Amino acid sequence: MTDLDSQLEPLVGKRSAKALAEHLDLNTVGELLRHYPRRYGERGKLTDLSKLTLGEHVTVLAEIRSVNSRPMRQRRGTIMDVVIGSGSHRLSCTFFNRRFQGDLVAGRTGLFSGKVTAFRGKLQLNQPDMMIFKGDGDELDELDEFAGAIFPIYPATTKLASWQVARCVRQVLNVLDEPTDPMPLEVLAERGLPALGGALHDIHLPKTDRDWRTARERLVWDEALAVQLALAQRRQSALLRPAPACPPAAGGIYDTFDARLPFELTQGQREVGEAISLDLSVEHPMNRLVQGDVGAGKTIVALRAMLRVVDAGRQAAMLAPTEVLAAQHARTLRALLGPLGDAGELGAADQATKVTLLTGSLPAKVRKQALLDVMTGEAGIVVGTHALIQDKVQFHDLGLLVVDEQHRFGVEQRDALRTRDSGTTPHLLVMTATPIPRTVAMTVYGDLEISALRELPLGRSPISTTVVPAGEKPAWLPRVWERVREEVSGGHQAFVVCPRIGGTDDLDELDFETMNEAELQALDDVLAEDEPKKRPAMGVEEVAPMLVDGPLAGLRIGVLHGRLPSDEKDAVMRSFALGQLDVLVATTVVEVGVDVPNATAMVIMDADRFGLSQLHQLRGRVGRGSAPGVCLLVTEAPAASPARVRLDAAASTTDGFELARMDLELRREGDVLGASQSGRNSGLRLLSLLRDERTIADARDTAWRLVAADPFLEQHPGLAGMVAEIVDEDRAEYLEKA
Repeated sequence: MTDLDSQLEPLVGKRSAKALAEHLDLNTVGELLRHYPRRYGERGKLTDLSKLTLGEHVTVLAEIRSVNSRPMRQRRGTIMDVVIGSGSHRLSCTFFNRRFQGDLVAGRTGLFSGKVTAFRGKLQLNQPDMMIFKGDGDELDELDEFAGAIFPIYPATTKLASWQVARCVRQVLNVLDEPTDPMPLEVLAERGLPALGGALHDIHLPKTDRDWRTARERLVWDEALAVQLALAQRRQSALLRPAPACPPAAGGIYDTFDARLPFELTQGQREVGEAISLDLSVEHPMNRLVQGDVGAGKTIVALRAMLRVVDAGRQAAMLAPTEVLAAQHARTLRALLGPLGDAGELGAADQATKVTLLTGSLPAKVRKQALLDVMTGEAGIVVGTHALIQDKVQFHDLGLLVVDEQHRFGVEQRDALRTRDSGTTPHLLVMTATPIPRTVAMTVYGDLEISALRELPLGRSPISTTVVPAGEKPAWLPRVWERVREEVSGGHQAFVVCPRIGGTDDLDELDFETMNEAELQALDDVLAEDEPKKRPAMGVEEVAPMLVDGPLAGLRIGVLHGRLPSDEKDAVMRSFALGQLDVLVATTVVEVGVDVPNATAMVIMDADRFGLSQLHQLRGRVGRGSAPGVCLLVTEAPAASPARVRLDAAASTTDGFELARMDLELRREGDVLGASQSGRNSGLRLLSLLRDERTIADARDTAWRLVAADPFLEQHPGLAGMVAEIVDEDRAEYLEKA
């Protein structure tokens, strides 16, 4: 019997099985059949060569236009230049010392497989694998895998071509017994989906377009439902854990704070606040994500939630990703609270609480007092970095954990503080100023209630963003510094942001304090775009002296980055906030949370080294007062390159929700189940956060219904197995903690 767990070697031969295992990590029938075609070719329809991407490994169906050989200049041997084409588009293929060329004849059609590279500004395939068809008009009939009008083209490698994968798939499908279908019959009937065996056959060997589209619909549904079932089970489990109920207390610090607010809350802030208040009032732990664009007023929402908890006699903790941001939050909360945050001090209000800052680099005496305030409960609100997670930090009665910029923490870090103590589980409020597309939220944060702040508070000024193409128009760069001088002469301040601390090409010069794993992966993606390799990114330690001695001479310039001692970082930030510095040259340590209303200009050097969401976060540091802001994105990336497309997108809109969607479209969707954390391949092969939004939403509804009736899927063992296959234990933990 041949099933999805069968090993490949007896079915495809030792040599092919070894190649599949080594180059694509495919070892079983199921793994091979889940290696779905990337796209499909059609007889007589050549590949659109205009859509090729630099660095991509492709298999294209094209016609040979010309074949030329020439001797090498520096050593003995020959170079063969083969030009292939499709319509008006052409692609060069280069071969070195190819012995036989009888199959390379102009006019013939073939499959060419290799990595897209560039030479002298033109795309080419270097030493591609190829399969040339006979020129008798019936060329595809010579091979079984291309016998149909539609044939699959697989993700391949330099060592294993698409047509070799196709042969193995066909061999396996010829002997595969009908697999057990994990999907309940009523769900298949409800959605009009085919059985699993038919779907696996038609995704690989379709006779019509409709065959593979219907098969894909079924297989995408499996992946979407598996993820949503895992989330539904996690949410069901969370409801069973007790949490400290914090109902409203009339006349407490919450009411007093609201009465003293010098501005009016937006409708969104009020609505989200009411939802949070209801969550906090019950003995089930709140799990809520509040997302809002830069400057949408999330800090006020978080503070009002923390005051609810303080009114109930418990403590609230705010976890920030960096010491600069933690210190900024502590100052902001104290300023917003005024006398309500001065408990124990002369002039404090009757209902006052105490805001305590706890970071890893506090002086010993200050840290000792902070730990004591946390342990005794004197500190109602505690703000800190990962130092809060350390075992020696003991809370008196933690009722609420607020995690700011949640994407900058590892999930284990976020969860440690919440689950360390026995007894009750603190409520969780997660905040992000990086708006999340709906499909991502449903897929990654589906076990959290999600609230969005879409309005900006009154008084926020517009920000204009301009791309400065310094590579094409170097004369524009002096104008950048003139623009900074104009803002400073008008009584305002400016940021200059650099990708690195120092100017060397060593990766350890990057400001890792401000980067998490996802951002490091994004950096790797950006560096992988370089063709040819770019110069080292500009660093704070080289840009600042250049500005001091050059275009910004005479201005008061400060430097801020993650390698500075904590007290020095705080002193620099305070000086800038107080207007004692005109220009702050910094790394992305200023990306989030830094609030200096007088700052109106930002220059981002080598802006192409940043992701789209990060650019949006950075420019959100300006235009926070009554004067409009300006953001200048300096780049040497050529026009129409992926990096420039990203920058043009950032300049086209200031709507963070729209940019989040663009960001998803411009870069790979990544492993939404946290493969970067576990180092394992994603269980998701087909599910697209862009294409499959409706399917994800429907799967979520179905998953909640199934889990409500059968929490452990005991009545649906097939679904339980499907969840285990697609969402393994590591990813399930990731989903629970995220």
